[in-house]
Amino acid sequence: MGWTCQGLRWRDGAPVLGWRRDGGGARRESVLEYGRDLGFRAVGARVCVGARGHGCPLGALIGGRGTDGQCGECARLDRARSVAADTIADDPRTYRVYLAWFGPGMVKVGITAEERGSARLLEQGAVAFSWLGRGPLMAARRTEELLRRALGVPDRIPYARKRAVRTALPVLAERVDEIQRLYARAVALEGWPQSLERLEFAAVDHAGAFGLAGLAPATGVVVELVDGGRVAGRLVAAAGPDLHLATGDGGMMVLDTRLMSGWELAAAGGGGGEGVVTVPVRDVHSGGVQDGLF
Repeated sequence: MGWTCQGLRWRDGAPVLGWRRDGGGARRESVLEYGRDLGFRAVGARVCVGARGHGCPLGALIGGRGTDGQCGECARLDRARSVAADTIADDPRTYRVYLAWFGPGMVKVGITAEERGSARLLEQGAVAFSWLGRGPLMAARRTEELLRRALGVPDRIPYARKRAVRTALPVLAERVDEIQRLYARAVALEGWPQSLERLEFAAVDHAGAFGLAGLAPATGVVVELVDGGRVAGRLVAAAGPDLHLATGDGGMMVLDTRLMSGWELAAAGGGGGEGVVTVPVRDVHSGGVQDGLF
């Protein structure tokens, strides 16, 4: 039995791939290192990763272009007890409200369980962030909505927009300044729930953890994995779910690791250093999708 990919996670500020053995509960993780060759070949068909830590009881096959890695039934099961989907209100944990910065003019407000630390910000690809407050779930939710409306900031930013600015970021001081100015406006607002404790401004920058210094612009984005398709290159950066891979022809490929979840992956064959991608790729400049060798 092979190992099925469960997607990218962030552990102690570093990107790791999660794996589960087909037909069993065995799990493992592999740490990804910048500057190292990374290569794999998709095998067979893509199978739903299940929900809430359990495998899919149906063993359902799912399409190659979806980014959630789940069949409809498992996705509904996950959302039935999801803070993000507003379907749970009695979570006793402490939550934190944050401002996350992804690029100039691209700031969002959100909440995360305090026990998770900055993991949620790393998962979203936030280049920088600051905490705003901490308290019960519903107080955090009310504050998030207050800030979203009053400051005109969203609670979601598409990954395509994040990728587009990731290689041309302003210097650290400018990143911090933009967050700090929005933080000042946020804490000056009236209407914060009394049960939410306001936190002092303290910017955290993830550019180093992501490996963004000197990152070249992307030339292509993988849109789908297929049986027998290969992805191989040198890992130069990772942000959120995205891996940035330098290919043999001098290109820079972005692979959203959410596309990997549910696939059994084997060695690429021929060595990762060849930097070959043989799956459908969207050309960043033309917008067209090319099948086969890239």
